[in-house]
Amino acid sequence: MARTFIEKRIGIVGLGLIGGSFARAYAAAGWEVFAWNRTRSTLELAMIETVEDELTDGLIPTCELIILAGYPAASIEWLREKAPLISEGAIVIDAVGVKRAIVAACSAIARDRPFAFVGCHPMAGTQYSGFAHSRASMFHNAPLVVVPPDIDDFERLEVLERLKDLLDPCRFGSFTLASAEEHDRMIAYTSQLAHVVSNAYVKSPTARKHKGYSAGSYRDLTRVARLNAAMWTELFLDNADFLSDEIGLLIESLSAYKDALDAGDAGRLHGLLAEGDRLKREAEGR
Repeated sequence: MARTFIEKRIGIVGLGLIGGSFARAYAAAGWEVFAWNRTRSTLELAMIETVEDELTDGLIPTCELIILAGYPAASIEWLREKAPLISEGAIVIDAVGVKRAIVAACSAIARDRPFAFVGCHPMAGTQYSGFAHSRASMFHNAPLVVVPPDIDDFERLEVLERLKDLLDPCRFGSFTLASAEEHDRMIAYTSQLAHVVSNAYVKSPTARKHKGYSAGSYRDLTRVARLNAAMWTELFLDNADFLSDEIGLLIESLSAYKDALDAGDAGRLHGLLAEGDRLKREAEGR
């Protein structure tokens, strides 16, 4: 297939919070943005001010960069179906919150194709979902985790340098290279466990009576209790082994606090609290 892409023309698959923020960032930078979204009304809303038009089969070959920003299974299925249309020299990335499942599937699809696939995960977001909450500044100074493609060293370096230039309108603060397994192991702790804890925390009957008794601690711990259940179910199951390990470690730690309280053991409780404070300071380099 010949090189048919047009420079600074972007295709985005999925216009939720992350896909919508990519669309807004590129539109604000003056790039041409085309998009596909499962819900037509969302696409029509985006076309009012952000997206040029629908990402049709005829436009896919003209995109220099394609961003898969849907759920994992849907992103994989879209690429499997549309791969023959993607231009030689184009780059396809995903923005999904797990990497092993999607990188394995999408890399296999891209193998022997004239385009490159690179697994990515922007470390940004809010507790809200949907295009209405997206914003052009979502990725400003945020880290981006990148899983380098398994290709020739020279070709890989060239692809990553081009990708960095293509992502310039997003203004990411840093780029971290990692294997898919390293990413998923870390994200189980830094993101997924936090969502599980927050979501479970509000299941206490006391949560319904918190008004007048809560301040910053409650807000911080419950911020991500609001979530897209369908999306997070898919992400959690794709990373079930690492997430289950982290939940197990947390249960052990919580049990230690409970045992100290039940025993009225001030010394043991003080030690647990002091240990947590020390580990937090060490983790932040203080």
